[in-house]
Amino acid sequence: MTRSEVPEHLKWDLKDLFQTNEAWEEELQAVQSDVKKVTQFKGTLGDGPKQLLGCLTALEDIQKRLTYVATYANLRLSEDGSNAKSQANSSRVASMLSSVEAALSFLDTEILALPEGTIEKYIQEEPALKSFEKHLNERLEKKPHTLSPETELALASLGEVLGSPYKTYQLSKSSDMVFSTFKDEKGQDIPLSFATFEDRYELSPNTTVRRNAYQSFVKTLKQYENTFASTYSTEIKKQVTLSRLRNYDSVTEMLLQPQQVTEQMYNNQLDIIQEELAPHMRRFAKLKQRVLGLDKMMFCDLKAPLDPEFNPPTTIEEASKVIQEALQILGPEYSEIMKKGLNDGWIDYAENYGKSTGAFCASPYGIHPYILITWTDTMRGAFILAHELGHAGHFYLAGGNQRLTNTRPSLYFIEAPSTMNELILGKHLLAKTDDKRMKRWVLLQFLGTYYHNFVTHLLEGELQREIYRIAESGQPITASTLSKTKGDILANFWGDAVEIDEGASLTWMRQPHYYMGLYPYTYSAGLTASTAVAQLIEEEGQSAIDRWIEVLKMGGTKKPLELLKHAGVDMSTPEPIRKAVAFVGSLVDELEKSYE
Repeated sequence: MTRSEVPEHLKWDLKDLFQTNEAWEEELQAVQSDVKKVTQFKGTLGDGPKQLLGCLTALEDIQKRLTYVATYANLRLSEDGSNAKSQANSSRVASMLSSVEAALSFLDTEILALPEGTIEKYIQEEPALKSFEKHLNERLEKKPHTLSPETELALASLGEVLGSPYKTYQLSKSSDMVFSTFKDEKGQDIPLSFATFEDRYELSPNTTVRRNAYQSFVKTLKQYENTFASTYSTEIKKQVTLSRLRNYDSVTEMLLQPQQVTEQMYNNQLDIIQEELAPHMRRFAKLKQRVLGLDKMMFCDLKAPLDPEFNPPTTIEEASKVIQEALQILGPEYSEIMKKGLNDGWIDYAENYGKSTGAFCASPYGIHPYILITWTDTMRGAFILAHELGHAGHFYLAGGNQRLTNTRPSLYFIEAPSTMNELILGKHLLAKTDDKRMKRWVLLQFLGTYYHNFVTHLLEGELQREIYRIAESGQPITASTLSKTKGDILANFWGDAVEIDEGASLTWMRQPHYYMGLYPYTYSAGLTASTAVAQLIEEEGQSAIDRWIEVLKMGGTKKPLELLKHAGVDMSTPEPIRKAVAFVGSLVDELEKSYE
């Protein structure tokens, strides 16, 4: 369908952001004009704590309004990337944000120029600054890597240009890529899009449909490999150049700093999971090949349902009901948020031309979250929806208990609340059924969650680690480099259990995550943490639940290690990672037994 053909009940309601496009247009102009409410403090931050407080308060207000303007434009583009007006508005916002960033670049420069101890003195003299303390300390941590005011202004002014690789990738993917039809098992031509391949045909129980769709999908990817490689190479060169300009030892050090994570924690996730999970996942792949009677296990078969004839259909209404039942364990306050999310226009379920692939949750402070998914009437969709509602519940609670400055925690923590909801949903479904087939299906959903986070995204993280190493050694990043590196990573992980073909090597073209810093590996960190907390909830009950809700409300007031220690998990050690991998191994064990 085109976007205009989608029934209203399948669309999100953006009127809570802006009643009309005209209202958005007015605010776009107004917020640019009102940036002067912050820039009026330029050159005065050394005059005393009241000046700093006034500046930070004005900044927070502008940031909130900028978030509304940018979120609205991004959501419009995500719902239909082929819409020319939405493309134009997205470009206008990018240009505006770059201009505003340049205007506000004086903040870091002036704060970092204050004599040592000044910020601490200001906070003592003006108690209202206490709520900005973590924010100020994070700015101060950048001091060794901050350049001259003129250079910082120049870099800020180039914000739109520096963000262009990501934008180019997204637009090409949503608007330019045209896929050929493929033949189904009856020889009929079936239309294909990026979204329908990843959300439907890659998961098809029909081997002919799945493999033919894959061949058509890969054929189009191949046509864009040099363009996408050039785009991604530009992103990599940007990060390498910025890390050197800012005197970091590596890109990794620069990108991990805002995550507040040590390189050891980062490497632990990548190394331990790849080494210790691979044997379990190879067993899983071989089991799937045997049960499905496949001549060989191809990369495109990895997401095929293991029990093809058992794929519980689920409507949006049924999924909503079971999600709410499952998440009641987290208490009435959390349950009320879930009820709002499912009933008050927070979610876009539509399947329409030009819609962004995958799923995400946007959380504009002080409004409410917005969730994008593509609903395909399967129970797997309930797990995806529960995942995104985990993000929504987290940011709704954080936003309701913290000021904007302290709402967002480190990326390292972000995926814990979302994967927690998936685990809770799965355990709820297991508890409410005696059907052996249904229990097996839920085991497979658990494995789907771990596959998504511990395999797909973790191996994306491994590609990033390897490509940054190659780039920092001075080697060019080309399509062949990316494909060979990705193919080698996949072959190393899957061994002889899966055939790694050219299409598998092209999976570096399929995710926007590569343009988001060191984001992919954080999925595994979040799931590691949620696995540990879920076990604590089973062992301790209400006390562990209470701690978890407290952590969600803390938002970004603490670093990820501190947040998780409050929840009862120490992520500075390899133990939680090893326990999570062992849990995956136990799931594969149970699955194998069910087929004996």
